[in-house]
Amino acid sequence: MKVSEPKIETVGGFRLLFIMATEQEYRSELRARIHPLITGVGPVEAAISTTAFLARTKPEERPDLLVSIGSAGARALEQGMVYQASHISYRDMDASPLGFEKGRTPFVDLPAEIAIPQQIADVTAARLSTGSNVVSGAAYDLIDADMVDMEGFAVMRAGHAFDLPTIALKGISDGKAELRHFRDWADYLEAVDESLAKVIDRLESSIAAMDRAYWTQLPHRTAAR
Repeated sequence: MKVSEPKIETVGGFRLLFIMATEQEYRSELRARIHPLITGVGPVEAAISTTAFLARTKPEERPDLLVSIGSAGARALEQGMVYQASHISYRDMDASPLGFEKGRTPFVDLPAEIAIPQQIADVTAARLSTGSNVVSGAAYDLIDADMVDMEGFAVMRAGHAFDLPTIALKGISDGKAELRHFRDWADYLEAVDESLAKVIDRLESSIAAMDRAYWTQLPHRTAAR
């Protein structure tokens, strides 16, 4: 089934752009609810696609909030369940030989881990690490976060360029066992699709319950330096 053109959805009086990496994650339950921007896999593709979409959208028609959704890996979280990012970091960035804190981009006034001020009621929060590698097995030992993806930080930084906040909702598809085949990731995508759809169904009441200032505050302006 061909993916439709991305559409900015109106939820709780706000304009939301849902952003996903792959068509493989965009299954029947999500297809019945949203029309996401599909970026491609990894931080480079996510940053390019998100920035290009926002740049060609008239300022008055841009979303109020970006929502990075899809699958994530986690060794200790429950597979098939959805978690919201309380913080996002960029695990690929390491300029520590030059004296910079690992994870912190040189000459950019941002902490290594950026807090997300917007949190949805009744969705468990977890720290998210974004990078260009698929994490499996012992590689989790090197990551100071609860879950891993390949796009969340890039979407957030693209949003910063347009003064737009980002939230991230991630369904856990793998991590309990070492990945050995494509199906080790794909087998849980139906469960992730169903869990994400249930959270999206609750978004309208969650957003409507908070005032506009809460949903539009930018983490790069509120984070401690």
